[in-house]
Amino acid sequence: MGSMQRTRVLIVANRTASTPRLIEAVRRRAEAGPCDFALLIPDVSDRKAADWTLEMALRLLRPAAGRPIEGIIGGAEPFESVKRAVEEGDFDEIIVSTLSGRVSKWLRRDLIRRVEGLGLPVTAIVPAGAGLSAEDQMFLVGAAGANVGDIGLGGSGPPDRRR
Repeated sequence: MGSMQRTRVLIVANRTASTPRLIEAVRRRAEAGPCDFALLIPDVSDRKAADWTLEMALRLLRPAAGRPIEGIIGGAEPFESVKRAVEEGDFDEIIVSTLSGRVSKWLRRDLIRRVEGLGLPVTAIVPAGAGLSAEDQMFLVGAAGANVGDIGLGGSGPPDRRR
């Protein structure tokens, strides 16, 4: 029996690392085809706080992934942490999970657009009611290569893709 190649997926999250929205996105990705996941907690200055977040998130994400998930601690600058992980980890896809637009430093720092510049498919998980402009919502849909349901931007449903 031939072996299927597994896709390596980098999950980038911090305070949203164990939210139901991200857990469901991981479950859907795992069901779509064989993959291995790694969770990167960037933007941390306190190793103990990151370890607690990482430990809890890995425990909650594992059943959704159907297998163990590698844990990675990043540095103080989120984009540089993601860039370094991509360079060192041979990843095929990235999932970025953020807080809402009203409180997310990552969205204010344009993290999702910058991560897309690394050349891998990106799925953005942003809470419903994220407070993003229509222009930013449309960018995230295009940047992520995913549908609005994957991104979780809320609103009146997915845009008509026939336009």
